[in-house]
Amino acid sequence: MISAKQVSELRSLTGAGMMDCKQALSATNGDMDKAVDWLREKGISKSAKKANRIAAEGLANIYVDGNKAVILEVNSETDFVSKNEEFTSMLDTIGNTLLKSDAKSLSDALELKTTDGTINDLIVAKTAKIGEKLSLRRFEIVNKKDSEVFGTYLHMGGKIAALVVVDGANEEIAKDVAMQAAAMKPLYLDEESVPKDVVEHESEVIKAQAMEEGKPADIAEKMVQGRIKKFYKEICLVDQSFIKDGDIDVKTYVKNNDGTIVSMVRYEVGEGMQKREENFAEEVMNQIK
Repeated sequence: MISAKQVSELRSLTGAGMMDCKQALSATNGDMDKAVDWLREKGISKSAKKANRIAAEGLANIYVDGNKAVILEVNSETDFVSKNEEFTSMLDTIGNTLLKSDAKSLSDALELKTTDGTINDLIVAKTAKIGEKLSLRRFEIVNKKDSEVFGTYLHMGGKIAALVVVDGANEEIAKDVAMQAAAMKPLYLDEESVPKDVVEHESEVIKAQAMEEGKPADIAEKMVQGRIKKFYKEICLVDQSFIKDGDIDVKTYVKNNDGTIVSMVRYEVGEGMQKREENFAEEVMNQIK
């Protein structure tokens, strides 16, 4: 006979529904550990059904410990769930676990151990409990030297996260650079970071535009050189006009404060992903059925 106390205990351990807990205990003859495993297996089954659903909402965050930092993005299906304590707690667990690791890939990260099994186990369990597809989309571990400082900035509670490393200067200057990266959406750190094929493609487009305007070939070439410089000022962090002082670029601002920008990572939640189309009325009706 399964008691209400056992059901309550299993429910507090797993967060699963009362009937699911009762069924798990019945199936395992009241063995609590086996019941937890039974529910986990059931959770895997539940989360598998959500595998093809769109999860383009969520949060990005940054965790720092001494000379090491990690920036990551964890996705959910709805913005509502990303504000849930269950979700933010999972994000913190994943972030702090990654910070203590040297994971190089997502597959490495998912196998890292937490107090709730691997990161993959944790995501599966939370997917079953919350009822939405959840996923670790990406992360980057960044190390710095003692002479360098981290600059971190989160916008809109974690919808955009920027992590920069500045050599020299101080954390206040580095934070200004991180804010710049978050606000102005640079794609690359500097001109050397821009892939050659990206520059070649942009040059071809500019030249075709100039020729279309009836410009001679030699003039078109000069226009390409001028507009490519403007292109760099749009997409490269160091070449952008500084948002707090439009008379100088970001590189000059940092140089004036005895520093140089070493690296930048910027995550915007859901960028490049297909967004889920919300139909709240339909969702409510499905809940009623």
